[in-house]
Amino acid sequence: MDDRNNNNRSEHSDEELEREMNKRQESSESGSSYYYSYGPFQSIGKDNGTNNGADSYPRRYDDDVEITTPQPVRPLPIVNSFRASSGEQDGEMNKGGNGMGNNGSGGNGNWQYSKRPKSSFKSIAISFLAGMVVISGLMFTADYTNMFTGNELSSSTPPSQQAMADVAPSTAVNTSLPLSKPTDVSTVVQEASPAVVKIATLVKSSNRRGQQINPNSTDPFSYFFGDQFGSGGRGNSEDSSTPSDSGTADQLVPHGIGSGFIYDKEGYILTNQHVIDGADVIQVTLENNKKPYEAKLLGSSKELDLAVLKIEGTDFPIVPLGDSNSAKVGEPVVAIGNPQGFDHTVTAGVLSAMERSIDINEEDGSGTRKYEHLLQTDASINPGNSGGPLLNLSGQVIGINVAVSADAQGIGFAIPTSVISQVVDKLESNQEIPKTPVPFIGATLMTMTDEVANQMGSTVKEGSFVSDVIFKSPAYVADVRPYDIIVGINDTKYPTSQDLIEFIQTKEVGAKITLNIVRDGKEIDLSVTIGNKNDFDTTTTKKQ
Repeated sequence: MDDRNNNNRSEHSDEELEREMNKRQESSESGSSYYYSYGPFQSIGKDNGTNNGADSYPRRYDDDVEITTPQPVRPLPIVNSFRASSGEQDGEMNKGGNGMGNNGSGGNGNWQYSKRPKSSFKSIAISFLAGMVVISGLMFTADYTNMFTGNELSSSTPPSQQAMADVAPSTAVNTSLPLSKPTDVSTVVQEASPAVVKIATLVKSSNRRGQQINPNSTDPFSYFFGDQFGSGGRGNSEDSSTPSDSGTADQLVPHGIGSGFIYDKEGYILTNQHVIDGADVIQVTLENNKKPYEAKLLGSSKELDLAVLKIEGTDFPIVPLGDSNSAKVGEPVVAIGNPQGFDHTVTAGVLSAMERSIDINEEDGSGTRKYEHLLQTDASINPGNSGGPLLNLSGQVIGINVAVSADAQGIGFAIPTSVISQVVDKLESNQEIPKTPVPFIGATLMTMTDEVANQMGSTVKEGSFVSDVIFKSPAYVADVRPYDIIVGINDTKYPTSQDLIEFIQTKEVGAKITLNIVRDGKEIDLSVTIGNKNDFDTTTTKKQ
């Protein structure tokens, strides 16, 4: 229906337009004026104001005229820039909107005008002030509750607050994690380092020549201690008082470099026995002191690898001996020494383990040096650290650095102060230190195998074969003989020689045991009294 009306209106408009064009032509010929504007319009003659037949236009009715409601004019805001609400509208704007160009109505009028951007200075200032308030509050809370200092009160706490804390301790302080020891390694080093010394040993050239060994041989101490004595024992000439005359037989030459520490203000120094072993002259250099002291060896123990030196003087800086028994695995430790001649090098780590044991073959092949009750640490211990202190974070010595595995990273050992404190007085007075009793029976043992059993013609294939017996040893006295097979002790079977030895070492010297033996195919029992290995000259490593 709407389409039909629109068509009718279009036809009427065309007819009217044709009539008006005809009238305009007639008016032009007659000299009359004509005006054209939008909307319905009727021309009225100048001579009369009424319709006169052919000179008048046909009357229009409301139904024949399309009435367009006028659109209100929207005032444009005064802005610096504007943008379309979508890309499509933006494109239409460039085209003039609804095909009307720049003089059109501006399209559908769906425009969004951007406001003048507000300055961000105020927002930044407010955010900054808010952040400062929050941080200040957190800092005040942390300081007030001693969040980072354990149960210690801040040194800046006013007296009134101190008194209040004594009367009614803060809940925050009571619930915070207490720290029993300081955690500042630099403070420990600052206090202990002046007491750590460098020890340089010198030997006479004639003695040094006599000590030379095959350069192709492997020094067993190098495996644990590293080549701390330099190449073939040759060190820095600046650490010695070597005369310029090289032809003198008694010329002093550098032998080795190690570490130590002063534990008594009268000049008493603790170090390792292997650091000063074989030295003709011992020189001690303190921190920030280029001139060395000549030290006197008071006493040493090869078994414990400990030595005490003395330098002349008084009021030396010291580092106190602590209690290694109170140390706990995992707690931080600090090592100070002179690795590779680099004076007062500091390394830090943790206490990795306790009660470790290691064996080192003697350089001259005379036997094995056995270390027991050692502390293990991952703090770097390098050649030259031997004899230096292993410290806890209270600045106390809990061990003397003694060994490091050259084939591994982070495996170092220290002699605990629980051992040192028992013998230090005897070392100062050069008294003989009783050796720790070592239980043994005095027989060289070997584990039975099928091959050994076949060679012996024996049906016993488990136990310990006796290959030798020490003269006058407990086994000798009990009539233990070579070729005996010890199958057990006190009727308990021990299938290997290692199992048998471990059981014997758990017994005390003087205890009695019964050996279950097979001799020539017959079972016999022999009573043996456990002896002390230190009382016998043993050169075979597996004698029990």
